[in-house]
Order: sequence, then C-alpha cells, then structure tokens
Amino acid sequence: MTLTVEAKTKLGTFSLDVSFTSEQGVTALFGRSGSGKTSVIRMISGLSRLDQGRIALDGDVLVDTSRGVFRAPHKRRFGYVFQEARLFPHLDVRKNLNYGRWFAPKTARSNNFDQVVELLGIETLLDRRPGKLSGGEQQRVAIGRALLSAPRLLLMDEPLAALDESRKNEVLPYLERLRDELGLPIVYVSHSVAEVARLADRVVLMKDGRIEATGSASEVLRDLGGDTREAASVLSGTVEDVDAVHRLARVKTGAGTLLVPAEQAQVGKTVRVLVPARDVMIATTRPEGLSALNILAGTVERIDADGDGMIGVRITCGSETILARITAFSGSVLGLAPGREVFAAIKTAALERR
Repeated sequence: MTLTVEAKTKLGTFSLDVSFTSEQGVTALFGRSGSGKTSVIRMISGLSRLDQGRIALDGDVLVDTSRGVFRAPHKRRFGYVFQEARLFPHLDVRKNLNYGRWFAPKTARSNNFDQVVELLGIETLLDRRPGKLSGGEQQRVAIGRALLSAPRLLLMDEPLAALDESRKNEVLPYLERLRDELGLPIVYVSHSVAEVARLADRVVLMKDGRIEATGSASEVLRDLGGDTREAASVLSGTVEDVDAVHRLARVKTGAGTLLVPAEQAQVGKTVRVLVPARDVMIATTRPEGLSALNILAGTVERIDADGDGMIGVRITCGSETILARITAFSGSVLGLAPGREVFAAIKTAALERR
C-alpha cells in the first residue's frame, strides 16, 4: 500500500511545501515543533485543505486540486489518534471501543474486537470509565477505537507527547506489536528521536515546512540535516544472551557486540539499538578503566562542524557507522582526521533497545 503526498499551502505567514511517499510499515514525520508535521497529517486526514497538490492511496485519489477533487474525512477510512485520547467520559471502555465500529463499512466489519483488546492489553479495563484510567491506558483505548473503525491507514499525531516517561514506556511495546502483527500502514508524527528510532521503518525529516531528508531511521537520524545536537546512530542486531542479574542483553550488531539495558529481551530476537551521538567518547588508543562497557574499534570516515564549537565525527565500525558529537577542541587535541584509527566508547546506560 502506497500513500502519495504532494502538498503546497499557506498557513498565515507559514509556507508548507512537501512531497513524499509512505508505504507499508511505519513512516515517521519527524522534526522539531513548528516544522509542519501536524499540518501534513491533518491534510492527509482531510481535516485541513491544501492550496495546491494531490494526495492518493494506492491510486485512490483523495485530493487533487487541479481537478477539484476533495474526499471528505469520514469517507477516507483513515484512523486518527491524537495527542489526547479524546474518549467519551460518560461511556465505559467497551462502549468507547465499539463506537469506532460505527465508522467501519458493513463489509469491513469483523469480529476482531477480542483481537484488538488482546493486542493492546486492555482486557481488564473494559468496564471502567476513562476517568479511572491512567494516561497510558487511555491512549491504548484510543488506539483500539481507531483500529476498530477498520482503517486503511492509521494516522498518529504525537500520541505519546502528553505522557510522562513511564507512561510512554508502557505504551511503546503495544505500538511495536501494532506495527509488527497487524501490517497496517502507519504515518506517525513525532519530535522524539527515541520514539522514531524504535518504531519507524522510514523517516521523513521536516524543517520550516520543507522536507530535509527521507530514508531509513538509521540514515536520517545519523545526519538530521547536518544538525548533530540530536543526531544518533541506530544499529540493528540480534540478542545473543541476557544477564538477568545485571539486566543487560548482549546484542550482536554489524559494529560489534554491545551490552544493552534490557529487562525483558529475548534471545534470538532482532532488536534496534539507539546510540545518541552525544554519549559516544573517542579515544586514539584502547581505553581502560572506564565505566563505559562498550568499546568499538573503527576508522574516522568524516568530520562535520556544526558551528557551535562542536563536531560530528562519523566512525566506520565493521559494517556500521557510529556518530560521535564532541568539541572541536577535543578533535584537534586528538588529531582526528579521515582515515585515523580510533576507539568509540559508548555508555551502556545511553543505549536504548527497540
């Protein structure tokens, strides 16, 4: 399934001009607040109109300004999950979920209620009202309501932004299950590097109403349009062993073997590891006596200055690339240059697994 978006519009003094495609899996619209992400997803849903452009899903044209085509939101069959759950406070969870089924075409309605409830882990919540639920539980119910509308595409507009870290960590595993088990295409809006690294198959990087880059999570998050402040490396690997005592998983990646905090990792499972550039140290000789447990040998591939007295150093480690963000002064003292053999020391606590 392919979503094609070509859109130009003026929103006051803000100008939006984007063109991209979204296919199976999770496509993340990623960027800082004010970059235009929510405006794009609202145009896809039909909640906002565009001045010029075309939006189509597998050849089904939803918007074409040149021909005067505009499909009403309720006729697009898209599920929409907002930042806030927006549940009906006077209805219990079961009735809130069943409300979504009213929007499913009769031919698309199925007996998948139990499947959605199990997928989102909300079996014990069905008789409660929203006021008795945590923020994470409310958001899972909102996702379930959207799924029961039998959508062709799921739109998620920063669904975790209103949650604290513990609630985000509660919901994220269910979003992974949603991606992996249902095969439903998802357009996911976020400004969180960690969320995008964990969930996205494809990333569309936005800035000031324009698209700066598109590609895999590892490609886009490593570069971030030249901004190294939030840049990170995303490594794929396989869990080889789990140390239950120290709550660490040993993950074999193309860059080398890493120790990753993981309480519930499964041996043999494929995982994605996020390594923030700011948490990578560089040494020209193998360091000893460090608390950092992950030391990877590599070669400097490229050095980019960001104009703030900092540099981004790309290091080739095995078949992968690790990005480090250090001061330009440190780079000068170490004599860093392309081709220089170095060691990347990564804080174990800084690693996050998918």
